[in-house]
Amino acid sequence: MPLTVLLVDDEPLARTGLRVLLEGDSEIAAVHEARDGQEAVAAIRALRPDLVFLDVQMPEMDGFEVVRQIGGAEMPAVVFVTAHDRYAIQAFEINAIDYLLKPVTGERFDKALARVKERLQSNAGNEDSQKILYLLESLTAPKRYVKRLAVRASGKTMFVDAADIDWIEAAENYVQVHTQRSSHLVHVTMNALEKALDPEVFARIHRSVIVNVARIRELQPVLHGEYLVTLASGVRLQSGRMYSERLKVLTANPF
Repeated sequence: MPLTVLLVDDEPLARTGLRVLLEGDSEIAAVHEARDGQEAVAAIRALRPDLVFLDVQMPEMDGFEVVRQIGGAEMPAVVFVTAHDRYAIQAFEINAIDYLLKPVTGERFDKALARVKERLQSNAGNEDSQKILYLLESLTAPKRYVKRLAVRASGKTMFVDAADIDWIEAAENYVQVHTQRSSHLVHVTMNALEKALDPEVFARIHRSVIVNVARIRELQPVLHGEYLVTLASGVRLQSGRMYSERLKVLTANPF
């Protein structure tokens, strides 16, 4: 089936790169371009393209606002293009929405285009529209983090305020939550708990350790970008190399 494609990006080189990747595809009938969100809205309404490659980060009107203006139900098939928005990428994956991460590689582009073609041929438009609506809801809804954890102790359930937690360590499919006065075993994985905790308050410093940043008293650099982290309680923890960037940020004053 011949496809009309709209490329939306405020960077001319980015649009050119996508156009080059589309060249030679016999199913692409026409390729149009828009330089910003306003042009994109006008082009979608006028041209009714089959597929839009939509940049997320654009000045004045970003890619998500373009979708809001058009409406999820009226939006053509879309592949979002993003440079670095980790939260947006997570939302795309959760909602099974196609996205491309800049710089776009030919292999990744071909896979995304093939998936879109398959969906268009199977007339999955309504399903895609619903996914886009869910995506916008997940991106615009305020992120809520856990305020307290329920823990079992002596046959009863107690509650530990997140603000009272000093640090957390992995224990297979459990975590050990340490406060100033006690420790509690909670049946949850480190990955799941990390996503549920406010990243402004807690930092993962090792694949097995999460700390309350307000409890950090001292950071001592050691080998290979790792740190020895001393908490206000005197507990000393070793960071992992792959988590060094967050700790580097903590070592700098915000001015």
